[in-house]
Amino acid sequence: MNKRRNNQTAPKFASALEYINVLVGSAIIALAFNVFLLPNQIASGGVSGISTILLSVVGWEPAYVQWAFNIPLFIAGVVLLGKQFGVKTLVGTIFLPFVVFLTKNVDPWTNDALLGALFGGIVVGLGLGIVFRGNGSTGGTDLAAQIITKYTGLTLGTSVVLIDGIIVFSAALVFDIERGLYALIALYVTSKTIDLVQVGFGRSKTAMIITNKQEEVREGILNKIDRGVTKLSAYGGFTDNERPVLMCVVDQREFTKLKQLVKSLDPSAFVVVMDASEVLGEGFKRA
Repeated sequence: MNKRRNNQTAPKFASALEYINVLVGSAIIALAFNVFLLPNQIASGGVSGISTILLSVVGWEPAYVQWAFNIPLFIAGVVLLGKQFGVKTLVGTIFLPFVVFLTKNVDPWTNDALLGALFGGIVVGLGLGIVFRGNGSTGGTDLAAQIITKYTGLTLGTSVVLIDGIIVFSAALVFDIERGLYALIALYVTSKTIDLVQVGFGRSKTAMIITNKQEEVREGILNKIDRGVTKLSAYGGFTDNERPVLMCVVDQREFTKLKQLVKSLDPSAFVVVMDASEVLGEGFKRA
């Protein structure tokens, strides 16, 4: 009876923990926006960058601007890309601007633009990393990038860079070149911090999976994570029995999903994870 109750409780606890990660991560991002980025006019991409520019140009409240962009983008994502984003993305999409509104009167933690870019980038990256660990998203231009990718054939990375590049360029025009350069610093620091929170220093991970449920794990990787998987021929050193190894390479946002997938399908699976400093091929960079 206790085992059955534990089996029912564990998924609920894991789901609750994911929502907590999304909420905490979103709150951290919102606070960083108000105490580091906005006071120093650093528009480091995304909807938050757009709201920083529009506050200066037309005086619109950043939280309202973020809601005005995030909610329609979420709806467009569901309509054009399917119901793949889930409730956690909607929670992040709504909750982040809400905390931006609640903390709008918090005094800036620095009025030095360089410090604002560096620490803003670090704290935003920390928040995004926590959100990603909760299998969530803060929506915004990430959804726009996915829509562009689907209808133009551009890679997701190229679409993200394109959108953020336009926002940073606009910031340089509205404020000055120096603010645009600070925004680039913040963007770079954010990406590196996400790497550290998610998967260490490597942007991608190679997973070698030994499991008794090879077909279930293989199908899960192919269909739920949408990554390729290779079956390698191997033999157990003790038994000399054939034990094929599944090899899969995933990026930073998919790493948590892969761990959870394997654990849910085969808790006794043996998994070895290695850094992949550079990955060339379909779904990753082209040579």
